[in-house]
Amino acid sequence: MIVVNTELIPGYTIHEVKGLVQGNTIRAKHVGRDLMAGLKNVVGGELRGYTELLIEARRQALERMLAQAEQLGANAVVNVRFTTSAVTQGAAELYAYGTAVVAEQEN
Repeated sequence: MIVVNTELIPGYTIHEVKGLVQGNTIRAKHVGRDLMAGLKNVVGGELRGYTELLIEARRQALERMLAQAEQLGANAVVNVRFTTSAVTQGAAELYAYGTAVVAEQEN
C-alpha cells in the first residue's frame, strides 16, 4: 500500500478514487508517565513516555485507516493527514485520514 501526504504519487496515475478513509484511537494518560513528566518539567528533557504513547497511537490510527482502504479495494492512500483532539481531561484522540485510490505505475 502506497501512503503519501501529497495529492499525487510521482510516477503513478490515479485511475479511481474510492473515497475518504479514516482511522482513530483514543489514548489516556498513564499515572506513571504523569509522574515522570512532572519530574521532567522540573529538570527539562524529552517526555519519552508520552513520545512512545504518541508513536503507538499514530501507528494504530494509520493501520486502521489502511485496513479501511484495503476493504475498499484501494492500493494507495493520498493526502494523508493526522490530527489530535482532547476528548476528556487526560485522554486524547489521534485521527488519521486520507483519500483511498487505485493507482497504476506509469510506463
